[in-house]
Amino acid sequence: MKVVFAGTPDFAASALAALHEAGHEIVQVLTQPDRPSGRGMKLTPSPVKALAVQLGLPVYQPERLRTPEQQAPLASCDVMVVAAYGIILPQAVLDLPRLGCLNIHASLLPRWRGAAPIQRAILAGDAETGITIMQMDAGLDTGDMLSRHVTPILPDDTAVSLHDKLASQGATAIVAALADLPALQAVRQPQPEAGVTYAEKLSKDEARIDWRRPAAELDRMIRAFNPFPSAQTTLEGAALKLWRASPEAASGAPGEILATERSGILIACGDGALRVTELQKAGGKRLDAAAFLAGNSLACGQRLGAD
Repeated sequence: MKVVFAGTPDFAASALAALHEAGHEIVQVLTQPDRPSGRGMKLTPSPVKALAVQLGLPVYQPERLRTPEQQAPLASCDVMVVAAYGIILPQAVLDLPRLGCLNIHASLLPRWRGAAPIQRAILAGDAETGITIMQMDAGLDTGDMLSRHVTPILPDDTAVSLHDKLASQGATAIVAALADLPALQAVRQPQPEAGVTYAEKLSKDEARIDWRRPAAELDRMIRAFNPFPSAQTTLEGAALKLWRASPEAASGAPGEILATERSGILIACGDGALRVTELQKAGGKRLDAAAFLAGNSLACGQRLGAD
């Protein structure tokens, strides 16, 4: 098929690579404009653009797609594939491809429509998530479903590990969908009204740990916010990021350090405790518990987040 591909981050780059490998003619790669990044705030191409350039594919980076002139480069295709593009497509764009626009969405719709489905699934304690290939309409992830692909959420999954699994699954799923697209479109399923949830964009305000919450909830929070925005507390007034932990049965005042061991720093929560195994002081490196304790003096009875 002649495919216009629209996407921006690594999640989308996996799908672009798979479509190219499958032999589809990628007539245009649509991605967001280069953005400032890093300490020097240097303009940096998106992962999708970097891959497209490597593959010798044409790249188009408009700020918006509102006018006929902005939409014109997208006209000559059979189908548009969209994966985490980050810019809303107007109805005029959705109507351009002969077979419409397909979206690779990282959840089992209608659960977790919206911007952060991977993180919200972990935060909520969902046992499974997956990929939905959806025929796009003008709503927010409301289109008919062509296929759904389930993957379990493991007890140690972070947003990073789950992202990587779903990116691979999404790449496989979209290649399979294009191979059988007319048949899938003939039996496509509207999303049920029951079970709709919205995955709001993550904010740094959510990242502060409240030690009065149960250990199981804080464990999910740490995993969901790895790598962004990173779960944070304070130690003697200084910011402290927590990257890995596991819940245990122990008790104490919320935020109290119960044990400082090479295997982890045990911290009391509102219900149970967390054994923190990887953490990071402001301006420092991510360290495992043994390395952190070698350079920082912690004592049982100290309180985290008490300032």
